[in-house]
Amino acid sequence: MEYKEIKVGIADYKIAKCPDRLMTIGLGSCIGIAIIDKKSGIGGLAHIMLPDSEKFNKIVNEIKFANLAIPILIKEMVENGAKEKDLRAKIAGGASMFNFADSKVNMDIGARNSLAVKGILKARKIPIDSEEIGGTKGRTITFDTVTGELYVKTVGEGIKII
Repeated sequence: MEYKEIKVGIADYKIAKCPDRLMTIGLGSCIGIAIIDKKSGIGGLAHIMLPDSEKFNKIVNEIKFANLAIPILIKEMVENGAKEKDLRAKIAGGASMFNFADSKVNMDIGARNSLAVKGILKARKIPIDSEEIGGTKGRTITFDTVTGELYVKTVGEGIKII
């Protein structure tokens, strides 16, 4: 089956129809949120950088933030034929990429991103079928809209299918 591979940038999202694939690179502390409605064949992938936008006065790119990006992605998927009740998710990323000398400094953005994404999906009643979260290495992911599989390539390791 012939398909297009659609690239999703950092602080970006795209949707695709079966049989196309969505791919993003550079997931360190960032999270890749892959959502699919298998009945309609509509899939989406967002690459978020930060958990929420609340402390920012001026927002240039809403897709940087989990609390804004996920609803935007879901809305576009529904506008293109997906049904929110049929959506299922897979997530990857959220690595702890930086060590701080002061242990009181809680800058683990990866862990905060993970908690935010999980909370938003739970609030929207979108189950997370699988995840590849945490660690200290970057990842590249490819989302297959035919099978719903998420191919996770971790730096220095092989490909894991979740």
